[in-house]
Formats: sequence, structure tokens, C-alpha cells
Amino acid sequence: MKLTRLIVAAVLMAGLGGLVWWSNKKEAAKEAQPPADASPKILSLRDSDIRQIDIQHRGGEDTVVKRNDANQWQIVGPKTLPTDQSSVGSLATSLATISSERVVDPNVTDLATYGLSPAVLTIKIDTSNGKSTTLLVGEDSPSGSTYAKLDGDPRLFTMSKSIKDSLDKNAKDLRDRRLLPFDTNLVSSLDLNITGQPPIEFKHVGSMQWQIVKPKQMRADNSQVEDLAGRLHEAQMDPTVSADDEKKYTEAFASAPVVATVTVADSGGTHKMDVHKSKDDYYAKSDAIDGIHKLTAADLTNFFGKKLDDFRAKKLFDFGFNDPSRIEIKDGAKTLSVQKVGDNWTSNGKTMDTISVEGLIDKLRDLAATKLLDTGTFGKPDIEMTVVSSDAKTTDKVEIAASGKDFLAKRDNDPTLYQLDASSVADLRTSAGDVKPEAPPPPAKKK
Repeated sequence: MKLTRLIVAAVLMAGLGGLVWWSNKKEAAKEAQPPADASPKILSLRDSDIRQIDIQHRGGEDTVVKRNDANQWQIVGPKTLPTDQSSVGSLATSLATISSERVVDPNVTDLATYGLSPAVLTIKIDTSNGKSTTLLVGEDSPSGSTYAKLDGDPRLFTMSKSIKDSLDKNAKDLRDRRLLPFDTNLVSSLDLNITGQPPIEFKHVGSMQWQIVKPKQMRADNSQVEDLAGRLHEAQMDPTVSADDEKKYTEAFASAPVVATVTVADSGGTHKMDVHKSKDDYYAKSDAIDGIHKLTAADLTNFFGKKLDDFRAKKLFDFGFNDPSRIEIKDGAKTLSVQKVGDNWTSNGKTMDTISVEGLIDKLRDLAATKLLDTGTFGKPDIEMTVVSSDAKTTDKVEIAASGKDFLAKRDNDPTLYQLDASSVADLRTSAGDVKPEAPPPPAKKK
């Protein structure tokens, strides 16, 4: 009898264990499945496959952008306009992958209730495989989301309102707003014609170096010209300006005198801008964009008050932030010659104290004229210097001679005389005299 009870109990336990196992397996399977209101993707494309985007606004103007044969975006509707590649690229990226928040109705029939007939935005997307997809964007939901639907798909979705904002673009949002649409990496020349001064022409003579070629050949202050080019590149139209302001700008430009004309050339062509000044305000007219535009950036308009000498290089040496590889200085009977070998500075086979050499390099780097002279008498040089830099590709030779209380400096193959104050020459001589061999290591302690 006891044996029978044990068998029955064992069977019941086994059945209960099986039931628990089956129940756990079922729960695990349910957890693995997405919930009924999971958020499927509304669109899943590759932005590189998108060839054309047509944005139709309810009661507004349509905007069409299209990739050309060079794979560049171009606004072709409502009219052809210069295009901001970054802005249209961001639009294409936003369109390529759109996730919903949830499916509101798997088979919606009343589109008007959700602002989808007609839609707030109707966006047609053409892809490289010849297919077209149309996205309908509707009104905002009570929860703050936005209703959306794909044409041909019965489902009604909600998506984040931020997605709607990223898609709600017109030609004004997507056009290139720059007054001078040049590529700073490919610019070859920059002409600055300031009223009352001789026209200045800058030429790129290397990937990072500018040269003044008009009114005559002169060294340019590279940082000044780079700053000017950067400010011109950033000058943009203001898309929020009202029609009344546009009229005021046009009238002010017409009655104000010219203060400057700027011409920039890059691989894409030449771009020109005229600048007029009315009282304290500057107005610009560009050949790249319609209308008259007010320049609001003081860091650009300040350039229109500069003179030629403001753009000329005043530093004696061109090695800039890169340390030279060899320095030779002859000051009367004193001579100094140091060269870089690996990580060390050496002189006559001796390793030199790095800190003292770097102190001299700083003085050479900072040596700059207080005044530039195109005429004058240069006497017998007191100091002769040679600095080799850029992996031995650049050699600067400079001579310094006394001139009254101050000094004049002259660069090799450069007619300009650089006036130096006496204190800067004294500091240079002190730094050269401070260069010394590296201190020997302390003797080892005796055990």
C-alpha cells in the first residue's frame, strides 16, 4: 500500500514539474516576441540611394532637390538655386530611416481626421533603383507626436515631432546662404580692393601659405589672410529678414558709397562681392545670391578698414610653430651652430641643453618688425643668422645691422627692411649666449 502511494506521488511530482517547465517555456517565448504595439520602422532606405526629394507643403510652395551627375545635390524647384550640400544631406539622412513610436491603426480609413488628406507634408522620394516612395506627414497628436503614413501602406503611425521638424524644409532652408560660395581648401586667389587704397591681390603659393602679388610682390601675414578668407566664407544671407527690411537694405546700398570690393577664385570659378557703408552699417551685393544683404559680423567688416601693411608679414622667420632643424648665428666674433639629431640638439658633437635651445627658438620665432620700410640704407650687418626648417626644405637667411638707436633687418632675396627695437635684439643676443651643453649626469654614489 505504501509502495502504491509512493508511485502515485512520484507521478504527480513529475507531472507538476512538467507543467512548471512548460509554463516557463511559454513565458520565455512570450517575452521573446515584440509587444503588439511595438514601433516598426516607417522607412528604411540608404541615403546614398536617394536621388530626388519632392516636398509638397499643404497650401504652400513645393521644393524639389535632385542629385546631379556629379552626385551633388541641387535645388531644381521652385527654381534652380545654389544648394547647401550639408543641409540637403541631413534631410536625406533623416528621410532614409524613420522609426515610428507606435502603430495607431493597422488599417486606417479616415485620413482627414489625422491631417493626412491633404497631408501637412507630402514627401516623394525617388531612389536609384527607379522606385518611388511617398511619405504623408499629418497633424500632431494630443500626446505631442505626429501622425504619419506611407502611401500604399494601410497602417497609421505616430512618430516623434522632431522628425517632422527635420523634414519640414523649403528652398530657403536648403539653399546655400553664403554670399561668396567658395571652397576654403581650394581657393587660389583673393583680391581686396578697399576704397582709397591700392588694390591688394593675395595668391596661394602652397597648401598653407599666402603671398601678396599686388601692388607688388611681398610676404603676407598668413594668419591675417587666412582669417579674412575664413570670415568671407562665413558671410551669409539672413533668411529671416522681412520684405520691409530687404527694401531698406536695397535703398541704403544704392545711396551709400563703396568701401570695398572682394573677389575670390577657387576651382569652381570666381565670386565677387561689393560692400557699401551707410553710417555704421555695411551692406553687400554678391554675384552668387540675389538681393542686398546686411553684414552683421564685426570681425569681417573690420577688415575693410585695414591697410596694406596690416596684411604684410612682420616676423623675420617663416618656420612658425614647427621647430627648425638647424640654427647658425654669427654675432661679431661669437658663433653658434646647433642642429637637431633625433630628439637632441647638438653642437660640434656635443649634446646641448634642450631648454636653452628652445628659449633661443622662441626668440627667433617672435622676432618681428615694429615697422616695415620699402626704402632705406642697410649698413654692415652686426648679426647674421641662418635657420633651416621644414625638413631642410626651407632656409631663412637674415642679417641685422644697427640703425641709430634701433636696428634694421633684411631677409635674403627680400627688398623690405624690417625695423627692430633695440630690446628685441638684446633679448635675442642673450638667448643665443645662454645656449650651453647639456649638464653631465651626477656621479654615481659609491657603495
